[in-house]
Amino acid sequence: MRIDPSLCVLCRGRGLCGLTYCPVMARLRVSQVLKPISYSRVIEGSTPPAVFVGRTGYPYVRAGPSTPPLIGDTTIFDYPELWRERRIEEILEYRWSLVTGFKVFDVRKPDNRILEEARLLVLSSKPVDVQVVLEKPPRPIITFNEHEPPQGPRSPLESLKILGNPSIPHPLEKTYYDFDLSASEAVLYLYESNIPVSHIQKAFSLGSFGLKNQRRLVPTRWSITAVDSIISKSLIKEVKEYEVVGEIQVYEYRVHDNLFIAILYPEKWSYEWMEAWWPGSTWNPIGLQVVVEGDYEDYHGRTTYPSIGGCYYASMLATLEHLKKLRKQATAILLREIYPGFNLPIGVWFVRESCREMYRKGPVLKTFSLREVCEYLDKSTKLGCTKWFSSSRLLRRITSTRKISEFFKRG
Repeated sequence: MRIDPSLCVLCRGRGLCGLTYCPVMARLRVSQVLKPISYSRVIEGSTPPAVFVGRTGYPYVRAGPSTPPLIGDTTIFDYPELWRERRIEEILEYRWSLVTGFKVFDVRKPDNRILEEARLLVLSSKPVDVQVVLEKPPRPIITFNEHEPPQGPRSPLESLKILGNPSIPHPLEKTYYDFDLSASEAVLYLYESNIPVSHIQKAFSLGSFGLKNQRRLVPTRWSITAVDSIISKSLIKEVKEYEVVGEIQVYEYRVHDNLFIAILYPEKWSYEWMEAWWPGSTWNPIGLQVVVEGDYEDYHGRTTYPSIGGCYYASMLATLEHLKKLRKQATAILLREIYPGFNLPIGVWFVRESCREMYRKGPVLKTFSLREVCEYLDKSTKLGCTKWFSSSRLLRRITSTRKISEFFKRG
């Protein structure tokens, strides 16, 4: 979306451009944080902790620690579970303020002094003071990605020195030193030990878990989806043991020019994630029409990676967590509308945490009639019931059965 500079002069951060954030204010706030390091190779700060593992050139990838040039409690800079109520300008400030020092590593050879120190940092549950010496001042490059949170400046790493004491929770310490535990088993153990998903993902990316001689670096983008998927597959097995929900339940959540809706239908487990991107939104910047995409799985699951990407598993994880809490199973259809004011990718964490909040708020509709669900979609969504029902394979499957025809007659 191209913004007329004269509008910025009139707006001054009041949102007249229609975006969910102010680009001018976001960059200004970050520039103030980064100003002291513009010409410096030495950065002393408190890492949240944060690390980044790239994927370009795989299996030889860039990896290293990230820290803002600030000393103190920087936990919020890399803790997506705490970002849901934050303004996008604040999230961008956190992420763009992180300076990453990197070296190129072979993912198959994670035994390296710098990587070992980085693992100590990423296993910590609290910020750790570090000194990062770069080969040259960091380049002011700011990047976005659909899967991971925005990334700030970076530069080749010369040395890393830990100045503080990492505070490593016992479950993470146990999995780190257990070479007879597979990476998947470690992920599930940590999740059941109430370690935040984002913390597990960071440690997973640095090859902190797994059998001896089989540990690997995993690009940050892949580790995020891998952890969501591992946990979801385990939860599915548990949820399938429960009875189905007793009625149709509909949930809704609106945030940052996004609308999330979940329909839990009283049938055995199956799942669908659908997205509708309006012209001017992140992945439909120059289109003239709304683009609807999605993917699904039946009771027996998938054998291929979903075409819709990591949001599929992020939303599924939130859904399965909710069903486990209800001790019920259901056919779950999740719908997302993304409007023009939301024009930047900030990571799949946004989907996971938004869906968690949607379920936390409880259902906005309980009914036995799909007709009522259709009326609700016409009232609450811009796309409308007819388009959503015709685009969703699971909704088409449900409405094509004789049992649902009877539901309509009774509704």
